[in-house]
Amino acid sequence: MAEQSAVVMQQNLDRSCWVCFATDEDDRTAEWVRPCRCRGSTKWVHQTCLQRWVDEKQRGNSTARVACPQCNAEYLIVFPKLGPVVYVLDLADRLISKAGPFAAAGIMVGSIYWTAVTYGAVTVMQVVGHKEGLDVMERADPLFLLIGLPTIPVMLILGKMIRWEDYVLRLWRKYSNKLQILNSIFPGRDSLWCGIGCPVPRIPAEASPLADHVSATRILCGALVFPTIATIVGKLMFSSVNSNLQRTILGGIAFVAIKGAFKVYFKQQQYMRQAHRKILNFPEQEEA
Repeated sequence: MAEQSAVVMQQNLDRSCWVCFATDEDDRTAEWVRPCRCRGSTKWVHQTCLQRWVDEKQRGNSTARVACPQCNAEYLIVFPKLGPVVYVLDLADRLISKAGPFAAAGIMVGSIYWTAVTYGAVTVMQVVGHKEGLDVMERADPLFLLIGLPTIPVMLILGKMIRWEDYVLRLWRKYSNKLQILNSIFPGRDSLWCGIGCPVPRIPAEASPLADHVSATRILCGALVFPTIATIVGKLMFSSVNSNLQRTILGGIAFVAIKGAFKVYFKQQQYMRQAHRKILNFPEQEEA
C-alpha cells in the first residue's frame, strides 16, 4: 500500500496539462482534474484550460455534450443549483428554444397561405373585372373563398408544369416522315441532313427540363404572371368581346398556342443543331 501511494504521489508530481503543457512546477496554484479514462500524459488537465476547451466545443450552447478527444469518455459537467426565479427563466428559455422552429414554420406556412389568398383574390378581380370580382367574392361563402382562392396559384403552377410542347415534338419527330409537305417548315428526324438518300443523323440525348434549377423559377414566375399576360393579350386581340372573363380566356388560349408554336419550333431547331454537331480532328502542331 505504501508503495502504491508513493507511485500515485510521484505520478501527481509529474502531471502535465495536455492543453497548455504546463506542470506543477510552472503553476503550483492551478486546480487539476482528470475528467476521463485516459492514462499517462493525457490524464491530467488544468480546470481552467479544460473549461476554455469545453467552451470552444460547445460554441455558446452550455447544454451540449462534450467528450474526450482521446478515449471518447463524456465529461461530467455539473452546474451550481439555480434559484427559483432563475430556474423558471431557464425552463422558459428552453421551451422557447424548442418551440421556436415550429413557430417559425407555422408563421412561414401562414404567410404563404395568406399570400396565396391575396393573389387569388387579385386574379379574380383581374380576370372577371374589378367590380364584378368584388361582387362575386362578396356573395360567395367565406369558407369557399378561404379554400378556393389559395388553389388558384397552385392550379396555375401545376398547369404550367404540363409540358405539352414536348409531347407535340415527340409525335412530330415520330410521324414527320409521313408528312413530307410540312418537313420544309419543321424538319423531322429523317430529314435533318440533305433529304432522301442521305444518312440518318444521330439522335442527340435530351436532358430533362426539370433537372435545371432555372426551370423551376421559370415555371413559378410564368405561372403567376400568366393571368396578367392573358388579360393583356385578350384586350389586344379580342377587344370586340364584351365579357372580361371570355376575353381573358381567349387571350390565355391564344397566348399559350402562339408561345407553344414558337417553343416547338425553337426546340426542333436546337434538336437539329445537336444532330448536325461534329467533332473535329485535333490540329497537329507543326514541327519546328
